Amino acid sequence: MATGFGLVGCGMISNFHAKAIEKIRGAKLVGCFDMLPASADKFAANNGCTPYHELSDMLANPEIDVINICTPSGAHMEPAVAAANAGKHVVVEKPLEITLKRCDAIINACKKNKVKLGTIMPSRFSPVNIALKEALEAKRFGKLTLGDTYVKWWRSQEYYDSGGWRGTWKLDGGGAYMNQAIHNVDLLYWFMGEVNEVVALTDTLAHKRIEVEDTGVAALRFKNGALGTIEATTSAFPGLLKKTEIHGTEGSVVVEQDDLLMWDFAQKDRKDASIRKKFAQKVGGTGGASDPSAISFAGHQAQLTDFISTLGTNKKPLVDGEDGRKSVEIILAIYQSSWTGKKVTLPLKKDPKIPPVK
Repeated sequence: MATGFGLVGCGMISNFHAKAIEKIRGAKLVGCFDMLPASADKFAANNGCTPYHELSDMLANPEIDVINICTPSGAHMEPAVAAANAGKHVVVEKPLEITLKRCDAIINACKKNKVKLGTIMPSRFSPVNIALKEALEAKRFGKLTLGDTYVKWWRSQEYYDSGGWRGTWKLDGGGAYMNQAIHNVDLLYWFMGEVNEVVALTDTLAHKRIEVEDTGVAALRFKNGALGTIEATTSAFPGLLKKTEIHGTEGSVVVEQDDLLMWDFAQKDRKDASIRKKFAQKVGGTGGASDPSAISFAGHQAQLTDFISTLGTNKKPLVDGEDGRKSVEIILAIYQSSWTGKKVTLPLKKDPKIPPVK
């Protein structure tokens, strides 16, 4: 029997979920719901599923096993908790939510109802990032010294003006860090481990009528002693490819988008040459550097396939709710440091207070 999916929120990102589900053998998109009935109707007509005008009606459908949350970032908690309470497994588009309190509400609801919870972080499923993770687990880097990631993208003023929720603390939850760079924040955590402390600066330099940052720099110390940086912006025209660099006393790897720029270790391995050849093809694309719709659904497909494989087992999804919470916590620590001008130690004891909007 096919695993049935229902989507909540029929905006741009829902199309990537629909395409991914269509390509997965044994998966079926059953229904969709949106606060705007016309949006649900249009999405359903384009994707061959049933539109619902009440969320409770969709959650009552026994053919639906998994609910994918594709609403604006600060509106994830309510439908996710409702889905868990209805006994549905839950997949939440990044970020899991925009505060730790709201993240915890989702996590706790899924635990209480014994349903699976996944957070969409498709960059973990990129083959080159998997190869890098395997090299880290094999201790090929020696002592880790630096972990850096850069998301220097461009978003026009029209992008922020196109939706009333964009660029707001209430629904976007942040700017370049929370909306665009969160995938790379998650990757850096996955590669380097827990973050111990953060010091950061953020500002709004290129856009008007937004409450959140469009430019930021952050320095990190990881619990393993290594240092790192996270740069995030939507103010770098025309938009550069995102990049991650991992360095240690015995090796360095640099990944740009999904392409390999450097793979060099003191202790050579017979697979190194084939890895360099395989991932130095320059096929990574632009990855949304200037156009948020210019991404592939392949990562979503791989992640949803992984999620389905855990249903009915004791396995956790590769990116579960706790993982989704981690990237939010790191970003909130960056914001707190930038607002207070002080170094921030993790874990955070509570959500930072958003300063008054100028």
